[in-house]
Amino acid sequence: MALPKLSSSFIGLLVETSSMVHQRTFSVSAVASAIQKMTRVRVVDNSSLGNTPYHRAPRVIHVYTKNGVGKVGDKVLLAIKGQKKKALIVGHKMPGERMSPRFDSNNVVLIEENGNPTGTRIKVPLPTQLRKMDGDYSKVLAIASSFV
Repeated sequence: MALPKLSSSFIGLLVETSSMVHQRTFSVSAVASAIQKMTRVRVVDNSSLGNTPYHRAPRVIHVYTKNGVGKVGDKVLLAIKGQKKKALIVGHKMPGERMSPRFDSNNVVLIEENGNPTGTRIKVPLPTQLRKMDGDYSKVLAIASSFV
């Protein structure tokens, strides 16, 4: 099978277009940076399970919301040290609504089945929007050291 002969002007056009630099801009949707399944999180309370070192970081295995995306105040199920534990999201990297803080890491507080926190102190500041939210966060707010 023989290749067709190309004219020199057509070859010049091919070289010219291939040497142009095409820059594409893209945006990451909000869902991509929110807390969802397989997101690594940081436990910020002083519970023994969350503070002793382990070779794998805690990961989210389920988010208890309709769309599967967790924000501040949502409950998640964690895989931590080979166990499954419930946790409450108290800070995330994703920019949220206006006048809400954005954190450097995805922070969670371990809670028991009845909603009581496992630890006795929270090491990082909590967002004040937790006070206004529906749900029983009073015990988590009581052990918090500071608010942002």
